[in-house]
Amino acid sequence: MSDSSRRIPMRVTGLLAGVAVLAATAACSAGAADSAATGGASGVTASMYPLQWLAERVGGSDVTVTGLTKPGVEPHDVELSPQSVAGLEQTSLVFYIKGVQPAVDEAVEQHAADRGFDAATVVPTIAAAPGEHEEEGHEEEHAHEVSYDPHLWLDPTRFATVATHLGDRLAAADPAHAQGYKDRAAKVAAELKTLDGELAGGLTGCASQTLVTGHQAFGYLADRYKLRQIGISVDPDAEPSPARLAEVAEVAKREKVTTIFTETLVSPKVAEVLAQEVGAKTAVLDPIESRPATGDYLSAMRQNLTTLRAALSCS
Repeated sequence: MSDSSRRIPMRVTGLLAGVAVLAATAACSAGAADSAATGGASGVTASMYPLQWLAERVGGSDVTVTGLTKPGVEPHDVELSPQSVAGLEQTSLVFYIKGVQPAVDEAVEQHAADRGFDAATVVPTIAAAPGEHEEEGHEEEHAHEVSYDPHLWLDPTRFATVATHLGDRLAAADPAHAQGYKDRAAKVAAELKTLDGELAGGLTGCASQTLVTGHQAFGYLADRYKLRQIGISVDPDAEPSPARLAEVAEVAKREKVTTIFTETLVSPKVAEVLAQEVGAKTAVLDPIESRPATGDYLSAMRQNLTTLRAALSCS
């Protein structure tokens, strides 16, 4: 991915992105009428994979979920074209995380400010990584950046809270199926809390608590499980400075780090060079920004736990 393709906001009049719930509007369009004729299922479009997964679990058979970000595409790189959002003009609820996808943020600001559900507003957030706005030459791109770390889905307890609020919002938009939304939200929240217990138990008694990652996407995971994240870069597409590489290498050597984490969707080259320099190996830690090749959000998080336990020498 080139810098020129990174975080390009698209202004398209009438476009909406995120999760859209079409409830009580069956007469507004032929598509809505067709939906009502087949049992009243609502259309849902998710801005990125973790939200799509959550919408599918909470919405169940009462919604039809479509993802805005295609598998294998870095969410920050999404461009909103007329074709990709042609069917979304009847949306009544936008569910997104501000700061992940600038093009989505802009669409919400311009076309759905009174209908947005920003997941970051319902959970405690943590501060953005130091230097978040300091990459040289990225001033314009940072117009839609936020002061907090937006990768909140990597903490299952925060994501459980989001699930509960999503159930409430869907119930309010579609009262006929309200209890179903709330029941499914409670079920997925319980599953996420079980996952949290697995992670908490699996990441105790580790020889190391330091994560050296390709970019600083794992702040919530580190915060929840008392780990320390050292990111080579704050931006997955930005080249780290020589000074930053030297700083991370020094920390890795001092703390006897044995694994440098790469991630899906981002080139591992810089991490591989650093690993060679400090005498470490590499392993993939998935930020789950896109649909996993196999399984789902839960299985990807459990695979991350397995990877972390091996890399950090957990007992």
